[in-house]
Amino acid sequence: MAYYRPIKANATIGEKYNPILDISRQDYADEYFERCVQHTMSYGKTREEAEKIERQNIGYYAGYFSSEVAERVNRLFRTSHPIFGGNMDMAPERAFALGREAGRLVKRRQESQMDNDKNI
Repeated sequence: MAYYRPIKANATIGEKYNPILDISRQDYADEYFERCVQHTMSYGKTREEAEKIERQNIGYYAGYFSSEVAERVNRLFRTSHPIFGGNMDMAPERAFALGREAGRLVKRRQESQMDNDKNI
């Protein structure tokens, strides 16, 4: 196929993920996803780690755009928003509450990890 060039090492978030917004064919989505995975693997991640990271990043990035765009991107890239899942149509108050809870969970995990590190 080779529709897309490899993603440059110092690509910005926009340079890396803006192309997903215009993709409407499954074969192009599959190819671009592979480019994203290869880019992340170039930073020392395994394929499994890179695929997980890319699915989360693409799902998150798509959430900044219209419901129509987010739904298409999530379908083509087999992703969902890491906090909101597939429900992108929600009241701002609900989105804020979910984001706040996700932040609390991350903070608790970090504190727990720091406690574990102290005990080593």
